[in-house]
Amino acid sequence: MYQITRAERLTDQIYLFDVVAKRVASSCLPGQFVIVKMDEVGERIPLTICDYNRETGEITIVLQTVGASTMKMARLQVGDSFMDVTGPLGMPSEFTQMPLEEVRQKKFLFVAGGVGSAPVYPQVKWLHEKGIDADVIIGARNKDLIILEEEMEKVAGNLYVTTDDGSYVRKGLVTDVVKDLVENQGKHYDICVAIGPMIMMKFVTLLTKELNIPTIVSLNPIMVDGTGMCGACRVTVGGQVKFACVDGPEFDGHQVNFEEAMKRQQMYKTYEGRAILKLQEGDTHHGGCGYCGGDK
Repeated sequence: MYQITRAERLTDQIYLFDVVAKRVASSCLPGQFVIVKMDEVGERIPLTICDYNRETGEITIVLQTVGASTMKMARLQVGDSFMDVTGPLGMPSEFTQMPLEEVRQKKFLFVAGGVGSAPVYPQVKWLHEKGIDADVIIGARNKDLIILEEEMEKVAGNLYVTTDDGSYVRKGLVTDVVKDLVENQGKHYDICVAIGPMIMMKFVTLLTKELNIPTIVSLNPIMVDGTGMCGACRVTVGGQVKFACVDGPEFDGHQVNFEEAMKRQQMYKTYEGRAILKLQEGDTHHGGCGYCGGDK
């Protein structure tokens, strides 16, 4: 059992938990995630590792309520426990594996949309701890959906906040801020990291391609087993089949087929959609989860 030591409601639908998971906390890095299971019959939910403390053996996870399982998780309080916390899963952010002197020479821009602030925060914090400042843009539909602003402000070189409806700081999309920073303020960036809804990442990558800024995105398709067996998180990157849970979740945003990824996400939600995907994808569909039918 994995005990909860902090439970906080960030917005109407977004919740934060600190969980004792010593083995995960001892080895995880920014960019990785865990799969959490509430009880014996609970759904397996992939969640980003938002923060970690190697000394106390705790990790921080953030979840957004989108279904029955996450709604049940949101009711958990300090002292309650998750039955399973599996991880760390996925590949760490690429810059955490690079020589530090090489990383220091790059100027980073992070773009977080909505709950995307959760996976962006540990990356910016990691850079800050190494003495590297990064510019960060946080965007959401309205003020009530802005999360981790105070935490981000402590580790970001410059923090820019925007809301679609103008209810907080400034009105506009995150792409408006990117364009303003580069074209009007003369900022130069060697790399952009964009994390948030698929549609947001798609339009950020379209813009950064025009601006000639290499861009990394963290894909969040449906995941079932987290080992690449079920094929739920299949994406096409640079014309090649990849699986976000084992090959990612971070990929070259300019190489991701977002149209296919978004269409596949919708199809995978229904039995008929999964059957069609199995037929279309053949031997590359994968199987073994017992859910999609790909193992039959």
